[in-house]
Amino acid sequence: MDMTDTKNVLLAGATGVFGRQVAEALAAAGHTVLGLGRGPGNDVRADVTDRDALLRAVDGLAVDTVVHAATALARPPMRHRDMAATDVLRTDGTRNLVEAAQAVGARRMISESMVFGYGYRDFGDRVLTEDTDVYGPTGRPAACQRHLDAMRVKEELMLGTPGIEGIGLRFGLFYGAGGTDALVAMLRKRKLPAVKDQGRVLPWINLADAARAVALAVDGGVPGEAYNIVDDTPLGFGAHVRAVAAAFGTPKPLDVPGWLMRPYSYAYTMVTTNMRVSNAKAAAGLGWLPEFPDCAAGLRDLAAR
Repeated sequence: MDMTDTKNVLLAGATGVFGRQVAEALAAAGHTVLGLGRGPGNDVRADVTDRDALLRAVDGLAVDTVVHAATALARPPMRHRDMAATDVLRTDGTRNLVEAAQAVGARRMISESMVFGYGYRDFGDRVLTEDTDVYGPTGRPAACQRHLDAMRVKEELMLGTPGIEGIGLRFGLFYGAGGTDALVAMLRKRKLPAVKDQGRVLPWINLADAARAVALAVDGGVPGEAYNIVDDTPLGFGAHVRAVAAAFGTPKPLDVPGWLMRPYSYAYTMVTTNMRVSNAKAAAGLGWLPEFPDCAAGLRDLAAR
């Protein structure tokens, strides 16, 4: 298909923080966006975890591309149990969405994945790539394994369904318009400390940069392949919190040791992960580069806006 062809895109999660930015990026690229979700403001009203209701809702639609950006998180997850609904969405919800994509005649599906699918652990100085590192590894502690299994199943369903050109986008931690607001509010109330990173870093991505990657994947990329969508400069979670404070002029956060996060099992697992991820494949295969090469630049731009 010609790269300039207009596509009808069914966007699951269109009213979420990330989904809204994806919708804008798709519209800017000339595509027609049909929002799919449970709440008002969606063109197609359905819960993707309810197979029968979803198939009824999409009956009669003609869609070229389906984007899975649906989330079950109303707020940042703090404990492993807070990820339970998201894990179900990644497995059962994705199976249903794949069936819906087949029903509407979609040619392509784009999956929102996360770099944490490589594992919640310390990878040292090694830079992870899509072609050399296992996504959704086994043998991890049970709580983490549930999340890894769900991320692996979601990507396998999206990339491995016959007749569907699947593209997986493995995003870093999101920040940006709509995603950083909560941190700023907590910092202004002096309710958000900065964990001491002790040399640990994580991959980050501005929401607008991530949304552009989705728009490029409507026609770009190799079917069946996954691409890391991260900026050029990994940063520890504590350092990110301090960068938010600096950009927005909030009170400086209190530095605290990581062990204080232990009662918050998922948050502790996340902030104590050490991970560097390459975006070279996305640059070569999608023609994607981040507008903001690091969080500090993106946060300064956000504050200025």
